[in-house]
Amino acid sequence: MDMNTGNNFTQEDIQQNKAMAILSYLGILVLIPILAAKDSAYARYHANQGLVLVIASIALGVVSTVVSMLSIPFVGVLVYLCSIVIFIFEVMGIVQAAKGEAKPLPVIGGIQILK
Repeated sequence: MDMNTGNNFTQEDIQQNKAMAILSYLGILVLIPILAAKDSAYARYHANQGLVLVIASIALGVVSTVVSMLSIPFVGVLVYLCSIVIFIFEVMGIVQAAKGEAKPLPVIGGIQILK
């Protein structure tokens, strides 16, 4: 199945796994749909996008720590802006999951980690 389109999900799958899809965008809670909804294509689609956001958040945290130790000017502002973008993507994902939609998020939507 192509993880970039939402056309391959049954209405039954969407209705039964909306909560799992929403959990995908709540940080470490992404592990719940990854482990508990292995057979749901809809939940795995959203879990993939949520996992990419978690990895991006962790990487951003590492960068933020290094930047704060090195006192590099203006990079802190960029890290803050990136944090806001990640938060916006999380909200977008939650809204899409709650509506039963599966549209790729901007920038990260094409990255596939889960198969």
